[in-house]
Amino acid sequence: MHIEKNVFDNIFNKVMNIKGKTKDNMNARRDLKIICNRLELELDEHRPNVMPKAVYTPEKEQKRRVCEWICGLNFPDGYASNLSRCVDMMELRMHAMKSHN
Repeated sequence: MHIEKNVFDNIFNKVMNIKGKTKDNMNARRDLKIICNRLELELDEHRPNVMPKAVYTPEKEQKRRVCEWICGLNFPDGYASNLSRCVDMMELRMHAMKSHN
């Protein structure tokens, strides 16, 4: 159960580009140049401290729609907790999720 939560958290935080929670950092981008051929994600040699935005990262409006969709989800009693209280609409992210969510 905890493994599923950790996997969901890592994928959700990476896709939504949550600052401080994503594994997409400067070291990972430097490794891209060595490991795979993803020119659109590599760091620019002239601006080494600026990371280009990943192609899978949604814009702010798209993030808002995802968070609104999660807030509107309804599950039968006993299948899932109320996910709407885990959504932070101000920062457009999820927080305080437990392993049973």
